[in-house]
Amino acid sequence: MTYARATRLMIVTTLCAGLAACGNGSTENAGPILDRDMRPAERGTLIQDLFVRSGNPDQMVGVNKYLWNASLDVLSFLPVQTVDPFTGVIQTGYGTPPGGGRSYRATIQISDPALDARSLRLALQGPGGAAVEPGTVRAVEDAILTRARQLRIQDGRL
Repeated sequence: MTYARATRLMIVTTLCAGLAACGNGSTENAGPILDRDMRPAERGTLIQDLFVRSGNPDQMVGVNKYLWNASLDVLSFLPVQTVDPFTGVIQTGYGTPPGGGRSYRATIQISDPALDARSLRLALQGPGGAAVEPGTVRAVEDAILTRARQLRIQDGRL
């Protein structure tokens, strides 16, 4: 077999494998399955769905403003490295709390617009990625939730 013929065979095999990967493996329908023919429960997320802005952008953001501001207030001694209000993630660098001797860094995720403990996820790390005692994490979570409630009361929206 010549080099050119082997190359053509390799290209054809690659193209066939690529086309076979595009199928969904179902042989129930004779024709192609179109996205509009599928029920909403069966429809998956497509890459194009990321670029389509459907609905009000204010409703798409699922972050509680009181938890967000309380997290920044309570952890103000930590330098903020990354903030993404659309996903509700705050990442900080290492910092030492006032009166403390050990440095920490935090990652906070606010996953729900409700002022609820289940909406807040907090991860603390010590130097070099060392684990932090669960009691310390719980105390910081409680401080953030308490501050969020105080901010809500100050806002006057009960």
